[in-house]
Amino acid sequence: MKMKSKTRESIAGLLFITPNFIGITVFTIIPIIAGLYLSFTEWDMFSDPEFIGFKNYTEMFLEDDVFWLSFKNTVFFTLISIPGGMILSLLFALALNTNIRGVNIYRALIFLPYICSTVAVGLAWKWIMSPDFGILNYILSIFGLPPLAWLSDSSTALISVCIVSVWHGAGYNMIIFLAGLKGIPQSYYDAAKIDGANYFQRLIKITIPLLTPTIFFVFIVSMISSFQVYNWIYVMTQGGPGDSTKVLVYYIWETAFQYFRMGYASAIAYFMFIVLFFITLMQVRYLSKKVNYDVT
Repeated sequence: MKMKSKTRESIAGLLFITPNFIGITVFTIIPIIAGLYLSFTEWDMFSDPEFIGFKNYTEMFLEDDVFWLSFKNTVFFTLISIPGGMILSLLFALALNTNIRGVNIYRALIFLPYICSTVAVGLAWKWIMSPDFGILNYILSIFGLPPLAWLSDSSTALISVCIVSVWHGAGYNMIIFLAGLKGIPQSYYDAAKIDGANYFQRLIKITIPLLTPTIFFVFIVSMISSFQVYNWIYVMTQGGPGDSTKVLVYYIWETAFQYFRMGYASAIAYFMFIVLFFITLMQVRYLSKKVNYDVT
């Protein structure tokens, strides 16, 4: 009787996970395998794929200057957006980790941009940053500063996109940091106050060390997300001016669906996957050693 009951439970469990397993297989595993095969082919989506070996990878590493520019822009975007986003969201979390009146309203207002469509947000910021009638240049004029070509100047376009990305994602990271702050026992702060520690001493000695697991998580997620940036570029700059804001994912889309070089686009995508995999692996291996779960 026991065996029959266990068998029924096993069958029920398998039935429950079958839909997820089918979805992962059809929409994740099969496309990953197909993409790997396509990276070794030349395929325009209208004829049969032609196997060409490592030719796509050779062209990518040795002949394609736009690929390396896109990679450089992606790294630059990552180096600007991750520190800026993490610092801003942590400051918001520290400021709103209180019982001040209306704190939930402030939290909701900061989180609100994250739940808005990135396309709508991108279009709104494109108008805000317009060199002719944008509100940002109007604010600069109030202080007697010259107007800036935020998105139409190659020296400021990618930084402008970074600003929008940081603003949009700050609310999400703030919620994660707030969850981490709520998990720190109040008794630690009470003991530190009794010992005469001021706010900044408590921040450095208690808050930051005990928040390192959360910081580590936000850093990993933000790094992966920043390497996959696409929406902001497509909506706000289309990779321009010139190729100054062309990032890897946008270049993959352009190569696949404008130039119909699906095999070459797959090779670039797999290169990006390998880079992300090894960067994440190194972060987990080395940075996780600095994560603290108790106050020393």
